[in-house]
Amino acid sequence: MTTTIKHVFFDIGGVLGTNGWDREQRQMAIERFHLDADEFQIRHEEMFGSLEKGMITLDEYLRFTVFDRPRDFSKEAFIDFVHAQSKPFPETIEIARAVAEGCDYWVMTLNNESDELNRYRIRTFGLDFFDAYLCSCWLGYSKPTLAFYQRALNISQANPESSVFIDNREQNLVPARELGMRVIHYQSAAQLKTELRELGVKFNLQDS
Repeated sequence: MTTTIKHVFFDIGGVLGTNGWDREQRQMAIERFHLDADEFQIRHEEMFGSLEKGMITLDEYLRFTVFDRPRDFSKEAFIDFVHAQSKPFPETIEIARAVAEGCDYWVMTLNNESDELNRYRIRTFGLDFFDAYLCSCWLGYSKPTLAFYQRALNISQANPESSVFIDNREQNLVPARELGMRVIHYQSAAQLKTELRELGVKFNLQDS
């Protein structure tokens, strides 16, 4: 018997839009601002876990990783550049909105991000239709640790067997699958529509 889906969890970076501050975005910042790549990477690794889990602010992270010395650019210019790398995926956002607006499911984000960048992306991507935003910076854990998913399930009071989690990285799907959640390895908006419908998730959206 097919379990009726009641909760739908969407990753943001890689599913609803580009990644926020991943390897590709950091490399572009290194090139744009002429940073020492090795030194920046070492400093980033020392601080990023704390940033992603909401233990430090973006300002503290940048003071340690970039602005530990005088620069010929401002912190505001650097943050503007970081923000500019965030681009929405309109087709996938349209699917998420359609699922949410049907009012048949609890629809939530489930993502790794710093507090400031997460708020920025929710606002600029137009993600105000989600029922909740379960982010690493507010959960205190990050994917793919098992505790991240357990805490998200507890907060949402979701039954794993009646939940589906969508992420573009297989390693992030493994713990969700181990807990009994249905998972979709995101590759495209068209593929996502097909797999959601195969799971019995109903939404009013015409095929393009």
